[in-house]
Amino acid sequence: MAKKERTDPVESAADSSVDLYDVATWEERTSLDGLSVAVYRLLSGSARWGTILVAGLLLVGIGGFSAVTNPAIGALTLLSAIPALALAAYVYRSDITTSAPLGLLVATFLLGVLTANFAAILNSVAQPYFRPIGFLGTVLFFFLIVGPVEETVKLLAVRLYAYGHDSFDSVLDGAVYGAMAGLGFAFIENALYISRGIEQTGLDLGLGLIGIGGGITFTRALAGPGHVIYSAFAGYYLGLAKFNPENRGPIIVKGLIIAALIHATYNSTVGIGTAALNAFVGLPSLASSFVYIALFDGVFALILLRKINRYRRAYATAHDRDGSVEEEQRSELTEFDG
Repeated sequence: MAKKERTDPVESAADSSVDLYDVATWEERTSLDGLSVAVYRLLSGSARWGTILVAGLLLVGIGGFSAVTNPAIGALTLLSAIPALALAAYVYRSDITTSAPLGLLVATFLLGVLTANFAAILNSVAQPYFRPIGFLGTVLFFFLIVGPVEETVKLLAVRLYAYGHDSFDSVLDGAVYGAMAGLGFAFIENALYISRGIEQTGLDLGLGLIGIGGGITFTRALAGPGHVIYSAFAGYYLGLAKFNPENRGPIIVKGLIIAALIHATYNSTVGIGTAALNAFVGLPSLASSFVYIALFDGVFALILLRKINRYRRAYATAHDRDGSVEEEQRSELTEFDG
């Protein structure tokens, strides 16, 4: 049952013909009211654009802009992003409601690139405080800082623009835009890792760069889909929060907790899991990483898709009841679930 909006006791008891402006109700009437509305819109818009500007400056400051403008690094970054892009496209394809506009998807991707820089700075500042504790400190760093911070900035990328757009008109849109923010985050993170890895070798264009860069690219390609999965979970709950405003805060927090826990668990176990496969199964290190990451991401990708499919079935059932679902949509749903 939807929760009714609260009203002042005067408004509740008064006759509808009584003018309660500036007593118990309010609307824009006077010049001062208009000025107040204009100032509020300016401040809220300035906060949004100010956040984007600061994120852009951080991108330049940490070398991210030069990383993506270098042709060799840009090409390797694009290759590393292919698995994450494929997963994000699959989440997009799963949306049974109205399709998200391409421009809004691109904007969310770019905002994911920009907001990632907040996480880069915060992680760098916090990490030295955990390093002296050794392995336990590393695990705490992942669970208390990396997971919550990175998932929050990815959700911020959705909240800055797509969330308030008219095209964000279903819960499932949250997962779609969350996946795009995760793709943007993975893209710039991969660019920075590849750039720094190549800089450390001192190589320029040539076979040496292709060899070194290719190895880093493959490693980063394994990490990318995880970012899409984590932020799709958080985005789904952001979508749920949009249509349940009376419980918006707890719903958003729930999504962030889920995403951060999955993220931190991956970071904490990937090294151990890879080493175990290498030692007990005899797989080479790179193959061990691939197997462990594929298993880990596969499990949570299936959980995410089950959640998406549950929404799709509920959508189809609700629209079948009022006769407004086309046969093409129903056959599409059957094909997707199969």
